[in-house]
Amino acid sequence: MLRFLFALFLAVSAASAVAQSGKRPDRQDGRQMSREERQRMRDDVRDAYRERQERPQKARQQQMSPEERGRLRRDIEDANRDLKR
Repeated sequence: MLRFLFALFLAVSAASAVAQSGKRPDRQDGRQMSREERQRMRDDVRDAYRERQERPQKARQQQMSPEERGRLRRDIEDANRDLKR
């Protein structure tokens, strides 16, 4: 019985070692990315990062003035009073 368990353990270990070939394809179809594709991907990521960096600055530029906030607050309060009626 012990020999059988040892043989089973060796078989399972060997199967998992064979499954880990160490080479992983970058693409699902097995072909490598070309230099142009890698560069395009880097550029896309860099552009997306820049856009993300710019978003908070745009939000700060669109802040309302205290007068605009007061007007908006009064309008909302008026609308809420009208809804209650």
